[in-house]
Amino acid sequence: MKFEAYRRVLHGISGVHVTAYDDRGEIEPKLTGRIVSDIAAAGVHNIVTGGNTGEFFSLTTDEVIRLQDIAVAAVDGRSAVTAAAGRSVREAITVAKAAKAAGADGVMIHHPLDPFAAPHSQVDYFIAIAEAVDLPLVAYVRSDLIPLDQMVRLGSHPAVAGVKFASTNTMRFAECVRATQGSDATWICGLAESWALPFYALGGKGFTSGLVNIAPALSLAVWRALEAGDYAAARDYVDRIAPFETMRTKYNNGANVTVVKEALRLRGAEVGAVRLPGLPELETTDRQALGRILESWKESALA
Repeated sequence: MKFEAYRRVLHGISGVHVTAYDDRGEIEPKLTGRIVSDIAAAGVHNIVTGGNTGEFFSLTTDEVIRLQDIAVAAVDGRSAVTAAAGRSVREAITVAKAAKAAGADGVMIHHPLDPFAAPHSQVDYFIAIAEAVDLPLVAYVRSDLIPLDQMVRLGSHPAVAGVKFASTNTMRFAECVRATQGSDATWICGLAESWALPFYALGGKGFTSGLVNIAPALSLAVWRALEAGDYAAARDYVDRIAPFETMRTKYNNGANVTVVKEALRLRGAEVGAVRLPGLPELETTDRQALGRILESWKESALA
């Protein structure tokens, strides 16, 4: 996929698939592939493999590379595939090159989590990887401490297809969009459907989603409403998914992936527990509440 075509894909939904595990805690390729295939069949524009919903930081490098192979095969050309990489610069480049060989369309670089990372050096980190790999790059920014001029440098870099902005600082997001008007910079809501409304209103395009693992029709309904400028309809859909997304924020987002996996298990997909240090499973009361949420979606014919 050519660079500009990939950039346009980022204006859609970037759905991050879960990683299914077998009874030994190893990646279960058939079920993982089936989940990815279902997301692609639903019409989700871009499938992200090895993202946070896929438990990237609990996976080894070899597992990440295996996961992206599974995803590319399961998508089979129906959607774009973005392979996630990160950690050290050298490791990220190795994983990105493997993604290119596997047939991925782009690479998303996770925010560097080094406790001693300097704000402007984080931009240097993304750019160093972007210039070393032959794939369009999405920079996943989870901090609002990077200076505006550095964010502009990142968003405007010719090898950077988009910036996945995952901070709730909407003032900084608006500044980034305003400072790059007239350029090709693409600013993506990295906080899923619930934050997509204000981000779109401020000039963002596209959003990420873990909901697509469970209810891609709901996610697509939000996207279509936003693209049409129908914010009232988008708010209505977001209201329907709010209890689900709120549950994911429990324990400072420690239950984020757990809720998605438990929802899949309630639907009959034995995806295995979340790896530590994530929350392995929900408490009984939360699992029961989650079941009621899924039933309410089924009644709305959008699950």
